[in-house]
Amino acid sequence: MALKLSILTKSERGAVLKYFTKRLVALVLIIIAISIGSFYMIHLLPGDLATMILGTGNTPENKKRLYAQLGLDKGLVQQYLTWMSHVLQGDLGKSYITGESINTSIGKALPIDIEVIVISQILAFACAIPLAMKAAKKPNGLFDRMSNGVTFGLLSVPSFIIVVYLVLLIALKLHVPGTGPASFTRFPEWGWILSDTLMFFTTLKDNLMSLLIPSLTLSIGSFVVYFRVLRSDLIATLQEEYITMARSKGLSRRRIMWRHAFRPSSIALLGTAGINIGGLIAGGFVV
Repeated sequence: MALKLSILTKSERGAVLKYFTKRLVALVLIIIAISIGSFYMIHLLPGDLATMILGTGNTPENKKRLYAQLGLDKGLVQQYLTWMSHVLQGDLGKSYITGESINTSIGKALPIDIEVIVISQILAFACAIPLAMKAAKKPNGLFDRMSNGVTFGLLSVPSFIIVVYLVLLIALKLHVPGTGPASFTRFPEWGWILSDTLMFFTTLKDNLMSLLIPSLTLSIGSFVVYFRVLRSDLIATLQEEYITMARSKGLSRRRIMWRHAFRPSSIALLGTAGINIGGLIAGGFVV
């Protein structure tokens, strides 16, 4: 029987609209505050931009000409307004080092980052879900204590340390084919490693293996978080009365775990995954 949705009154619609308006205004103000803070923090960094760009040709005349060309001879407020107007038009400027457009640089790197993140999340979920279920079956058992110890240790290791050891182990010591930098072949048709490779069917293995180390690095951190969140929720869910009722009906452990315990426990897991993926998009470039 279909549920009848109650129609909001005029005052209720006004309250909802007022709430969303406040949230939208607050969001805009936060973005403006962050942009102002980030802009002015750059000016607090030590070093001279002219020396970095001009090098040995950093004479007073060249420095003055460069600052005028870049608009750095104006006040900070005017610089910020000019920069923000360009950003709102989708122009992020260009690199002072390479001279390449920032939009172009992001366009080249973003497809690879997305592929690495997708593969890492597949690996993380594939490992975290079954292991968390196994640990939750016997809380404080041998496997549960061992897995908790291992994940706690992995949680304390930075990703840039993990990637160094993976390179040493997989590429240099084990010599796994396709994990070294020399085996990486890039087709710039679309910017996506795997999709570009599928167009040619020649270097799929090499390019897939070239994603192995960065994907493993990101998957380890995600796996630890997903494992601990899901394990904790599963242990709590398995103590609920409806789980006891399901056991009394003679349902198998596998059916109880997957159909009755995993579904409600996965809500927190999905929320954690959303936050984690957002962080990976912002910080995955380090790996």
